[in-house]
Amino acid sequence: MSNTIPHAVHLPGDEHIKHVPLTALSKLSPYSALTLSIVLVVLFLLKQYIIEAFLLKRLYGSKYTQLDDTNRRGFVNHHIAGATKLIILVVAVYPFINVAFRYAVLNDPYARGSKVTLGDVLVVCTQILVGMYIFELVYRVKISHISSMHHIGTIMVAQAAIAISLNLTREKDASIEFILCTVWGAFDIVCELLPHIAIILYRLYPTNHLFLSRLFCFAFATTLFGTISETLVIFYLFGSLWSQWQLAFKIVTPILHCAFSATQLHGSRIFYLMWKKQVSMLEGGIGGLEAGLIGVAAEEEEEGKGKPENSSATLVDGHAEVTRSSVHLPSKGK
Repeated sequence: MSNTIPHAVHLPGDEHIKHVPLTALSKLSPYSALTLSIVLVVLFLLKQYIIEAFLLKRLYGSKYTQLDDTNRRGFVNHHIAGATKLIILVVAVYPFINVAFRYAVLNDPYARGSKVTLGDVLVVCTQILVGMYIFELVYRVKISHISSMHHIGTIMVAQAAIAISLNLTREKDASIEFILCTVWGAFDIVCELLPHIAIILYRLYPTNHLFLSRLFCFAFATTLFGTISETLVIFYLFGSLWSQWQLAFKIVTPILHCAFSATQLHGSRIFYLMWKKQVSMLEGGIGGLEAGLIGVAAEEEEEGKGKPENSSATLVDGHAEVTRSSVHLPSKGK
């Protein structure tokens, strides 16, 4: 019995998601391990022979070369993660919107007359996102428990969504589970792209407190708004498809979403603190700087619990040193 179903009747609006046909996600699904391996090899080659070898040195000069190993790896990772998410956003926006919210199904062609389907593109983009998170887990010197759980959870959920689609006889909700995962991924990419840029700019302009205060304020607002919007969309879709979910997904999906949302809200809190610290440094001069150092001390206390370093919850290592160097404080024996 074939795993694919001919093109379904295309229904508009809300009715579309409720009548997504049970179909194989892509002809590439059985080759997910090969796709993921290629992604990891490409990321390594880019990092080893382009980004670290000469690109960042030419772009940023001493601002890059003077970073210690921990901060340098974080700086490189933000470039890789930001660029990867931007590529996924450009490539996947068309198939995602059409499959999740419009009229298309996964086995529709990506372009008229093309053998590549919308499902092919979404599966490949899923593996690119997974590969990016695996690369970060392996490459970074320090990564918090919160970031680790977020990345590991994303990796396992995405891979499971593809794996269960290989047995459609048992997994009757495989197609809608994958589409729900693409919604998670879309919000993750859109809302966490700015935080990557924010941390890169923070490294480049550590003493421009007015600019950084506005940047961190915007990052806080976008991550918070993104988390709230994601929750509304996810639970709307989840509720609309309630009768189609198997019991396991009815239990696991809300738990997973709450865990992801908690991570994102924690990231928003970090950007809020960084925003307020920049404002204090602007308003108070030396006093503001000392207030900022108090904030850094509080952040460093949190290291024992796991300092957030994922894109939406990043405190740059050595932040206190960068802050102290922006204004020469009188020696107090510290």
